[in-house]
Amino acid sequence: MSETITLEARGRVRRRKLVNRLMEGLAALAALAAVAVLAVVVVSVLQRGVSALNLDLFTKVQAPFGETGGGIAHAITGTVILVLLATLMALPFGVLIAIYVSEFAGPNVARSIRLALDVLNGVPSIVIGVFVYALIVIPLHQQSGWAGAFALAIVMLPLVSRATMEVLALVPATLREASFALGVSRWRTVVRVVLPTVLGGVVTGTVLAVARAAGETAPLLFTSSLYANSITTDPSQALPNLPVTIYIYSEAPDKTLNDQAWAAAFILLLFVLVLSVTARAALARSRRRFEGR
Repeated sequence: MSETITLEARGRVRRRKLVNRLMEGLAALAALAAVAVLAVVVVSVLQRGVSALNLDLFTKVQAPFGETGGGIAHAITGTVILVLLATLMALPFGVLIAIYVSEFAGPNVARSIRLALDVLNGVPSIVIGVFVYALIVIPLHQQSGWAGAFALAIVMLPLVSRATMEVLALVPATLREASFALGVSRWRTVVRVVLPTVLGGVVTGTVLAVARAAGETAPLLFTSSLYANSITTDPSQALPNLPVTIYIYSEAPDKTLNDQAWAAAFILLLFVLVLSVTARAALARSRRRFEGR
C-alpha cells in the first residue's frame, strides 16, 4: 500500500516555519515601534508649539522684558552661521582624511585612523564642549561663534570622513587603473577621476553631518551661550542659536517663551528630518549608480 505524498509542513519543518513567522512578526513590530516613537515625538512637539508658529517667530527677536510676542529670528540666523562655519572647517579636513586613508595609507595606518574616527564619533558632545571651552574660551576670556563652530566641526569631522571613505570604496578599481595606464599620477587620478565620481556621496555625508551638528546643544552651552537677544553675524561674539534658545526658553517662567521653545524645537526637528531623509535618499541613489557600473 503506497503512502500519500503531501506538501503540507509537518513536525520539525512546521515548527521552523512557525518560528520564522514569529521572528518576522517581532522584527516588523520593532520597526513599527521605532517609527511610532518618531511620529509621537513629532506630533507631540507640534501640538505644544503650534500656537507660537507664526510669521513673528521667524522675523522678530525676543521681546523685551515685560512685553509679549517676539520671535527667534536671532537664533535662526546664528544657527545658520554656526553650522556654515563648522561645515567650512570640517568638510575639507574630513575629505582629505578620507582620501589619505582610502588611497595612500597602508593597511595598519588606515585601520588606526578609522578606529580613531569611530572613537571620536562616539565621544559625548559635552566632552567636546568642555575641551573647546578649555582650549579657546578660557584663554580668550569670552565665548564666540568661532569657538562654537569649531566644537561643531569636531562633531561633524568623523561623519564626513567615514561617509567619504564609504563612497570611495565603491569606486571601481578599473577607473583608477585606466588613469594609471595613461600615465597619470596617483594624486591627479584622485583629484580628476575619483573625487568627481564620489561627489554626490561626499555631499550626502556632509548633509548628514550638518543635520547632526544643527541639533547639538552641549558644545554650544560652553562656547556660544552668553549672547545678546539681537541678530548678530559677527563670529567673534557669541552667536544666538536654536539649541541653546530652546533650553533657555523651556526653563523660563513665561508661558509665551515656553510655547516658542516648543515651536523652535519643531523647526529644528523638521530641519533635521528633512536633511536626514534627503541625505539617505541621495546616498542610496549614489550606491545604485556605483553598483550598476
